[in-house]
Amino acid sequence: MKNKTDQLALIALKDRITHDPLGRLSSWNDSLHFCRWSGVYCSRRHVHRVTQLNLFSYGLVGSLSPHIGNLTFLRTIDLQNNSFHGKVPSVIGGLFRLQVLVHSNNSFEGMIPTNLSMKNKTDQLVLIALKDGITHDPLGMLSSWKDSLHFCQWSGVYCSRRHVHRVTQLNLFSYGLVGSLSPRIGNLTFLRRIDLQNNSFHGKQQFL
Repeated sequence: MKNKTDQLALIALKDRITHDPLGRLSSWNDSLHFCRWSGVYCSRRHVHRVTQLNLFSYGLVGSLSPHIGNLTFLRTIDLQNNSFHGKVPSVIGGLFRLQVLVHSNNSFEGMIPTNLSMKNKTDQLVLIALKDGITHDPLGMLSSWKDSLHFCQWSGVYCSRRHVHRVTQLNLFSYGLVGSLSPRIGNLTFLRRIDLQNNSFHGKQQFL
């Protein structure tokens, strides 16, 4: 079972799901490597280790298995817009690499573990989702959008001086970007100004 620790943890997570109305976890089976399962993102450096679990708006019903604590390389967990219930396992507080935990619009009970290192990273997760919707960046303007820089230093991103880690301006003017605009941009609740002129965004602007 070498290097299967994360796979077993994911299987335990799936076992706690009682309803998957959109069939989002249908890929979570032995026919695919678990790093290719829907919503699962693995490290390039550390083979077979899960770094992101993105179940945003999957519509899942169930509870959260404490086996999630075995995903020790996790940096991001996004559970937003599902129907998880019960307590958030306290073992999540022991995931020392974890930077972002989004759990809104669920039915969790009790306290969320407080000994987490991802405080005030909500806006960073939104920006990552925004970047994921970009299919072409001909000028490399988003090359700075990576973990080696704090997201408030990313190109075109301006944060509040008063409210730490909250994005107030997003200036992508003439970046030449091609792609769709994530509806999650509406979660940048401190945003006062956004400039998307001279790009090639398509689809609905659901955040307006």
